[in-house]
Amino acid sequence: MDGPRPGGYELAMADSETALQPDLPSDEVLNGRNKFSGPPAAEAGGILTIDLAALAANWRMLASKVTPSECAAVVKANGYGCGIEPVARALAHAGCKTFFVADLSEARRLRAVVPDHAVYVLNGVQPNTSPAYAELKVRPVIGSLVELAEWNGFCASNGWRGGAALHVDTGMNRLGLAPEEAAALAPRIRAENHDITLLMSHLACAELEAHPLNDKQIKLFREVRVLYRGIPSSLANSSGIFLGGTAHCDLVRPGAALYGVNPTPGHKNPMQPVVQLQARIVHARTVARGDSVGYDATWTARRTTRLAIATVGYADGFPRALSATDTRPGAEAIIAGTRCPVAGRISMDLLAIDVTDLPDGAGRRGEVATLIGGPLDIDTVAAAAGTIGYEVLTSLGQRYHRVYRGC
Repeated sequence: MDGPRPGGYELAMADSETALQPDLPSDEVLNGRNKFSGPPAAEAGGILTIDLAALAANWRMLASKVTPSECAAVVKANGYGCGIEPVARALAHAGCKTFFVADLSEARRLRAVVPDHAVYVLNGVQPNTSPAYAELKVRPVIGSLVELAEWNGFCASNGWRGGAALHVDTGMNRLGLAPEEAAALAPRIRAENHDITLLMSHLACAELEAHPLNDKQIKLFREVRVLYRGIPSSLANSSGIFLGGTAHCDLVRPGAALYGVNPTPGHKNPMQPVVQLQARIVHARTVARGDSVGYDATWTARRTTRLAIATVGYADGFPRALSATDTRPGAEAIIAGTRCPVAGRISMDLLAIDVTDLPDGAGRRGEVATLIGGPLDIDTVAAAAGTIGYEVLTSLGQRYHRVYRGC
């Protein structure tokens, strides 16, 4: 993440920054408590604000909930779309000591900002990549006997003792050793000291609190843990934390909850919101009753309609599935404190918002529309698109002007 721009740039941007974010005082832009990345605010179609203080508060809340277990953090997919470097710095400062990423490229970025923390790579050892783990001093999550053999060969020939996790599949049927393989392997692990630093599995249905697979996986993993006594273990993801102490083991691995996604669907979200997305309004127009709006003419004005055209589209990660048609409502946006419906297809770079019910003059060029934030939280937006908050977060594009608060 870039630090604050040189003083000349910040002075030049102060007015536009404040105009684009009405709740961000200009003195905060100037005094360095916020940092920026991406194109300048005046040139960007959208502004993505990421509250690192809220992120850290979410981690601390989860950590307190699982004490005495350790609370790690999953920062894969570019920190769930929020930026792996600023996210990792904030979490490390909050006290997080263990991180999980998906692959070596993410591990390399992460290691540059947390040089001394434990880092696990979830997707395991790709062929001939073992030396990179040693170079970066990161730990693979090994999910097959073939991977384990390659990893053991590398460690034996190079004297590497940097540690690794062993992944056991208890019901996801994705990565991981079968429980029978793990049971057969356990005596060798104990006898030959393979430097396994973590035994882990992954819950498939943790968001569905009453799903029978949760208890099945917890019990099966408990049976495997007995065979690996003395090695720390990990099962719970974000939602798994809320299944209770039987899922906590020695270490929990929250991901989406850190970024504000509700880990307890159907219940009040216990997490603080982390992201806010605003789009710039670049044009206002009026269409007559009966006129269509957008590609494929799927939305027709039922009255004389005022539209605000905003410069965010599906190329920026705002899903096309949030489009509105004559038979189906789409997303909403908040303009002048009022929720306004999207009109027509969301296109690659633009979307239209029906502002007819706003006071005359509202929704003009130069104003902003909040697409994610306030009552339009990440889960609400995702539900309107027929998807989950994870997907919306990780799709947020690189064309936004990004404001990092609480640095």
